[in-house]
Amino acid sequence: MTEWKEFKVHINGEATEAVSNILIELGSAGVSVVDRKDFLSLPEYGFDTLWALDEKAFPDDGVVIKGYFYGDDASKETELALIENIESLKSFDLDIENYEVTTEDVVEEEWANAWKKYYHPVSITRYMTIVPQWEEYSKNHEEEKIIYLDPGLAFGTGTHPTTKLCLQALESSLRGGETVLDVGTGSGVLTIASALLGASKIQAFDLDDVAVKSAYDNIQLNDLNTEISVQANDLLKGIDVQADMIVANILAEIILLLIPDAFKNLKPGGKFLSSGIISEKKEEILLSLKDNGFEIEQINQMGDWVAILAIKPAED
Repeated sequence: MTEWKEFKVHINGEATEAVSNILIELGSAGVSVVDRKDFLSLPEYGFDTLWALDEKAFPDDGVVIKGYFYGDDASKETELALIENIESLKSFDLDIENYEVTTEDVVEEEWANAWKKYYHPVSITRYMTIVPQWEEYSKNHEEEKIIYLDPGLAFGTGTHPTTKLCLQALESSLRGGETVLDVGTGSGVLTIASALLGASKIQAFDLDDVAVKSAYDNIQLNDLNTEISVQANDLLKGIDVQADMIVANILAEIILLLIPDAFKNLKPGGKFLSSGIISEKKEEILLSLKDNGFEIEQINQMGDWVAILAIKPAED
């Protein structure tokens, strides 16, 4: 039986997105996040819950981020590189003074099937449900939109608060026919949602080629006819598009770098939806948005996470 190595990082929840990206960039074939808030929270509209829960599996504080490596990727050098990259996050002013990295051997045949029992359809809103590709699911009503994902691709199942906030904001903002830019697309869940909500042209970007493939595969899984392109790119550098909406669910410090280009690439009256913002960083993001010419339309919060919907003022 094939053996993999599981790398576990027990760390402050503020670093979830950053550490997940580090694991992927080091070659992880999958990433999962164990967060006590998932145990304590139910989806807003009920139906099915994400976890068949065992409270003992959830940390009392922080989160446990797991990455899975095979063969040469599962080396001591990988572990050292992981620690080095986590240490570098301190330059972003993240609270990660106390963290722990451990490893464990995992047998593929057991892992590949056992974890699926914990992932079921999740209703993000009354009109939007995320369904793993192997699950049979029938709509609860005609207007319900279904996003099929392969979470084995490991760039997010769409159930983290930062993603939920984005999906809810997209549902209330898109009316059909829009041009959307998805920056840091990951699994492609926000791209897929934008297409299902009627956006007619979508460009998705991610710095990592593995993420680009993940997004592309999930887009194909949903058999979308919308004009969608997915490519590797560093935020919006070199991109010259006049969009109706730009969405970015990434680290707050990276959003700060993105804000000027987001303003430049929006039509007058266009909207910039940013998420992945820990509550302590909210005021810094709001200040930068205003300094760059944005008006704040909406601020939404779920637990410690914040999403901000800003608008580029219409021309007089």
